[in-house]
Amino acid sequence: MKNLHQRDFLWIVPLSLGLGAILASLQVGNWFIGLAAFSFLFLLSFSLLTASTKWAGGASTSLSANQALVWMVALAFALRLVGGVATYFALPIYGYVDDEDQRAGFTYTDAHRRDDQAWKLAVSDRPILDAFNQKFSSDQYGGLLAFSALIYRYFSPDAHRPLMLVLMSALMGTIGVPFLWKAVNLLWGEKVALASGWIFALYPESVLLGGSAMREPYLLAFSAFALWGFATFGVQGLSPADGAPSHSRIWLGLGIAGMLFVSPSIALVTLVIFGGWMVFTSERGRISWWMMITIALVFIAGLFILSSALDRQGNLGGGAPLAVINNFVREALKWNVFKIEEGSGWVQKLFDEMPAWMRLPFVMIYGVLQPVLPAILIYPTTIIWKVIGILRAVGWYTLLPALILSFVAVAGEGGEKRRRLFIWLSVVVWGWILFTALRGGGDQWDNPRYRTILFLWQAILAGNVWVWWRETRNAWFARVIAMEAVFVAVFGQWYVNRYLHVGIQMPFASMMALIVGSWVLIFAFGMWRDRKRGIGHGV
Repeated sequence: MKNLHQRDFLWIVPLSLGLGAILASLQVGNWFIGLAAFSFLFLLSFSLLTASTKWAGGASTSLSANQALVWMVALAFALRLVGGVATYFALPIYGYVDDEDQRAGFTYTDAHRRDDQAWKLAVSDRPILDAFNQKFSSDQYGGLLAFSALIYRYFSPDAHRPLMLVLMSALMGTIGVPFLWKAVNLLWGEKVALASGWIFALYPESVLLGGSAMREPYLLAFSAFALWGFATFGVQGLSPADGAPSHSRIWLGLGIAGMLFVSPSIALVTLVIFGGWMVFTSERGRISWWMMITIALVFIAGLFILSSALDRQGNLGGGAPLAVINNFVREALKWNVFKIEEGSGWVQKLFDEMPAWMRLPFVMIYGVLQPVLPAILIYPTTIIWKVIGILRAVGWYTLLPALILSFVAVAGEGGEKRRRLFIWLSVVVWGWILFTALRGGGDQWDNPRYRTILFLWQAILAGNVWVWWRETRNAWFARVIAMEAVFVAVFGQWYVNRYLHVGIQMPFASMMALIVGSWVLIFAFGMWRDRKRGIGHGV
């Protein structure tokens, strides 16, 4: 908070009171209690965002970059808050009225169930720590349920005000922006920081989750804290004057602890990322052993926490942590394959026609393509879901080419350590995308939500690809987009025929042959063109 000055409160206080009054008027309960609670939470949010933005921008000598950072943070918070409030009030009117979650104003079923249990726990005489027992099954790990109940119990004791949790989610979905910007600026420069920051702030799936009482905004914030702590202490080894390693330990510890509190599995994945980072960027014999030991100890502790949380109902066989996690993953994959086949007639038909060994790869590819852009463009639905669906799909189909090209971009990276690091991050990100495609299957909600948990790393890779393309104008950027356009066009025609009965209905095998054949032609043309122009490192 030392970056805040008295003049900052000249706009923070009146804006907090004004917005607090508006939200208090929109929610049930005593207006003055609502005013006080909402205003305090806004005051806290604006103070934290202002202080962290000034702190992050202080390392840059570029005025335009600092101004861009301010806009990033302001837009990120506004989009998440306004979007969350808008969907809360619009869904009961313009959503599906026979859906219990939408009648209550919730986009996600998980958020609705957790909110209900948080309110029941808050108004009961039970301790908040009861959120971690198996009675409250809406939250697999209990951490976010405990935090939500704490907010309700001490800030809204007289009435149920779900918009308080929307406000906190918007704060957490935004506060990672300055930490990401500062860490990336330190490690890879201002250009990559700007590109990554804008992607992190504006990505539609992240905006939607940041306006809902979900785990993902918290995990993204904790990931950004951990990245900054690791970048300044674990990698750079800065002196106290340059980066205060003691503070770096705090941010790294806070980030990992927060992830353990909300979702232990993501803490373990993050430790794997940092462990690989150290291995691939350190000279032989230069690895910090005490840090490796610390990572190993926290990883082992996280395994026990995760296995305990997964087996709260005692139906995964118990035993060693790795056995519980293995049983959970195996059962989850089997269940998702079954749900995909059960929920879609055409998928069931395809499953009947294909060998058994092809079903899992099909589910994985189908999951990577969710939310399917051609489907939402054609599929008949209500106006609010049409808008949300198009934004989500366009966001993912815009990001996907950059993630595909992340391996290509590193070929021209100027430094062996940087090249190895970006290859490692690309492998982890794509490993996670494929795993979540299997874990979430073809579900157009759970699958993208799981995928977004590691969005911080996706934003870094995409930002690096954007800078690489701006500097090189590499032709493979356009070629990958052309491949994606072929997929969208062919499947778009299929959906047009299916729902609007326009044009011919191509057999699925013929569609796939047309798409793959077009991809081969684009790829072959690109290789031929590069050789003709004397470009030896094309892809």
